[in-house]
Amino acid sequence: MALPFSPSVSKNGFVFISGQVYLTEEGKLLEGTIEEQTHQVMKNIQKILQKDNLDFNNVVKTTIYTTDMSLYGKVNEVYASYFQEPYPAREMVCVGELPLGSKLEVSMIAAKE
Repeated sequence: MALPFSPSVSKNGFVFISGQVYLTEEGKLLEGTIEEQTHQVMKNIQKILQKDNLDFNNVVKTTIYTTDMSLYGKVNEVYASYFQEPYPAREMVCVGELPLGSKLEVSMIAAKE
């Protein structure tokens, strides 16, 4: 059964990217460090951006969800390596649980120029 959402939706010059966890191409959560998992999330988002001929420079807003706020520093370090100033607006929110037992989920909004 297909899930009732799209990986991304383009509307009025924006691309809204659904929350992405650290799924591999095989559809399984990547085992490894939070740094490796964060890189996997960002690679997944990068593929979605590329479908609209965009990259991380087009991102204007990010929401990061985590189940463990002590991961903030490690996630932030990897996340920052994908951007340059001016950075997108962002919040990081601690939640009780995420899909598939993931510790991290990231959604973004990108603007087409």
